[in-house]
Amino acid sequence: MLAQGRDGLGETAYERHQPEQTLLYQLVEAHYPTLVDQLAHQGKSLPDHVHREFEAYLKCGRLEHGFLRVRCDKCHFERLVAFSCKKRGFCPSCGARRMAETAALLADEVFPDVPLRQWVISFPFPLRYLFAAHPQAMGKVLGIVYRAISTHLIHKAGFSLKDGATGAVTLVQRFGSALNLNIHFHILFLDGVYVYRDNRSPRFQRVKVPDTSELEELVQSISKRVGRCLERQGLLEQDAESSWLDLDPAEDTDAMPQILGSSVSYRIAVGPQQGRKAFMIRTIRPLDRPDPALERVAKANGFSLHAGVSCEGHQKDKRERLCRYITRPAVAVPRLSLSSTGKVLYTLKTPYRDGGLPWRAGVPFPFVLWKDYTQNKFGIRTDTGN
Repeated sequence: MLAQGRDGLGETAYERHQPEQTLLYQLVEAHYPTLVDQLAHQGKSLPDHVHREFEAYLKCGRLEHGFLRVRCDKCHFERLVAFSCKKRGFCPSCGARRMAETAALLADEVFPDVPLRQWVISFPFPLRYLFAAHPQAMGKVLGIVYRAISTHLIHKAGFSLKDGATGAVTLVQRFGSALNLNIHFHILFLDGVYVYRDNRSPRFQRVKVPDTSELEELVQSISKRVGRCLERQGLLEQDAESSWLDLDPAEDTDAMPQILGSSVSYRIAVGPQQGRKAFMIRTIRPLDRPDPALERVAKANGFSLHAGVSCEGHQKDKRERLCRYITRPAVAVPRLSLSSTGKVLYTLKTPYRDGGLPWRAGVPFPFVLWKDYTQNKFGIRTDTGN
């Protein structure tokens, strides 16, 4: 870890990462065994890969679990550097390092110096559960979304699929702002197309900013195509009025369906208050100011498509910020704290427009055992959900 030098002039000094001093580590260390015991009492257990994730996190950055001895050849100064877990679950340290490395790679070596636009698509609650339980279905859906948007961009530029091509990088995020299970796609598309004609070098042609009618048509098309795809795979049943998932029943000893379902629906997964919606804190009144996030967004059948964030080809810093945003880790440790009564608080950046803040739900962390809180820095009023 690098920290600013004492003179404040930008010099950096190494500080050893000490995860054991963070609240997240202390919560996991104290309550992970409780989570396992609670599930065992119900005759259920977590998959091996989940156990490995927790156990590796508890060893990450701890010298007693292994380290490198680094020595300077000139001055013979030595330093011990602890091993990291390198996991992709919820380790903030490894997640932040992967975010920085991936963003630098994408911004400097993958994307050309042309305009980019971020497209974000989210899905109905049942499909969020489906994608978590059956990842192979998510891959097919991602293909549908990519083809729909890329075809739209090429046709909008006035070319056929034979003469034009675009490109994109997709990051699948599994978490929402309240640490709930919310699988959605962040796709950075080139904001235009490359044209191939007359054996000349490809020429980039930008397209106009999408308007609401275009987004509405796109999200309608995507929702219908996704429904047909899942129906062909035997994962979805539909009739004239409704649709529902058609999944094989899970094993009675598998705890993941219970945890995934609770997290998707903002409910507590295990413990004395299992099944209840987690405690919610509301702002004093609904927000009446315009919400920039609602610009260039369309919704249909539980799907939401947003395309309101972009950057120019010369804005390299903004391009890297966009890349860091889509690759960020799930848990922001500075937003995690304890109340004066020992309840877990997770502070969000902004409230919802109705004045409410998302419920802290039953995500697969040990602290889902508690009736914990979600707090915001604005004026608050408490409310419970049943």
